[in-house]
Amino acid sequence: MKKVSKKKIAARIVFLVYLAVLFYLLFFSVFAGRTEIYDEYHYNLIPFEEIRRYLGLSKSGGTFVRLINIEGNVLAFLPFGFFLPFLWKRFRRIYRTVLSTACFSIIVEVLQLITRVGSCDVDDVLLNTLGGVIGYLLFMVVRYFTERRAKKNAVQETDGTGQ
Repeated sequence: MKKVSKKKIAARIVFLVYLAVLFYLLFFSVFAGRTEIYDEYHYNLIPFEEIRRYLGLSKSGGTFVRLINIEGNVLAFLPFGFFLPFLWKRFRRIYRTVLSTACFSIIVEVLQLITRVGSCDVDDVLLNTLGGVIGYLLFMVVRYFTERRAKKNAVQETDGTGQ
């Protein structure tokens, strides 16, 4: 059996906490208006329609609404895109992380449609997936600098300049 480092165990716990908080925000949060269950289905299947609407709101003073609905969707899924490749090597290919983020987002949106909590919105899937891509890219940057530092330290230790 493969031994799992304490860092990986801690990251898995943080990832599970993140998923629990995300689930709460998406389905139960009073702040996000998730306690109101609609009588009718709320959905948007036209790409960029809601994004355009929220960008228009920000021009007329609705900056907070735009922040929550555009930037909030991107930021909410950024950790998802970061943790997948950090925890599991098979997600170090960008297409796997992007596909997994999009699928997870679609599942969330369909659940919101079925439960009539929030709305099912294709723009949310696009923004959530963008957040996953940014998270993945952030992981790759962190990985690059971590590996670079490790190589530098290894060279210093082998040539006697390390302390």
